[in-house]
Amino acid sequence: MTRTPLQDKGCTPHEPADILNDAARMNRISKLSRQWVALAVIDMQEAFRPVISDFGETASRISKAVEGARLLEVPVIVTEQYPKGLRHTAEEIIARLPSELKPIEKSCFSSCGSEDFLNQLASRNIKQVLVCGIEAHICVMQTGLDLLDRDFEVYLLVDCITSRAPENKQAALARLTQAGAIQATLEMVLFELMRTADSPQFKAIQKLIK
Repeated sequence: MTRTPLQDKGCTPHEPADILNDAARMNRISKLSRQWVALAVIDMQEAFRPVISDFGETASRISKAVEGARLLEVPVIVTEQYPKGLRHTAEEIIARLPSELKPIEKSCFSSCGSEDFLNQLASRNIKQVLVCGIEAHICVMQTGLDLLDRDFEVYLLVDCITSRAPENKQAALARLTQAGAIQATLEMVLFELMRTADSPQFKAIQKLIK
C-alpha cells in the first residue's frame, strides 16, 4: 500500500497497478481482524431515499453495521458524493455515528479519489475494508476496484449494498467478486470479528442483529 493517492481534484487517474504476484497473494489475511479492518459507508445519502426501493431497509442494516463497528472498536469512514445536491447521510446512520465523525465530501465516484479517504486508511494502518452503501454499480464498485488495485482486502457487505435497479447490484457484485473482493453479510462479519462467545461484546452484538 505504497502507491500515490488519487487526487480528488479532477479525479486524476493513478498509474496502472501491477498484477499481484504469488508472494503478495500468500500474504493476504485469511480472516477479518479487528487490528486491520475499517468499515467504509459509501454515499448512503438522503436524496436516494425516494428512488431506491429498499433504501430504508438498507440504511437500517448499515446503522447496525456502524453500531457493531463501534462496539468492536472498528474505525468507521463515511463518504458523501456532492452533498450540496445529494444531501447528507441517512438519518438512521447519522444517529449511530460518533458526534465527532465528519463525513468525507467527494466528487469522484470512487472514494479512493479522495486524499482524505486514503489518508484515514493509511493513518490507521488498515489492510481490510468492509464496504457498504450505494450505488452498488457506481461508487461502491469503483471504490472496491480501486481498493483492490491498491492491495487492500475488500469485503462486500452484500445485505448493506443496493442500487436503484437490482440487476445493477447483481452485476456490480459479480464484477467485484471476479476482481477479488469477498462477499459477506453483516452478521457473518460481526461474528467473525468477535471470534468467540466469550467476547465482552457478544451479548450486545447478539441483541443488535436480532
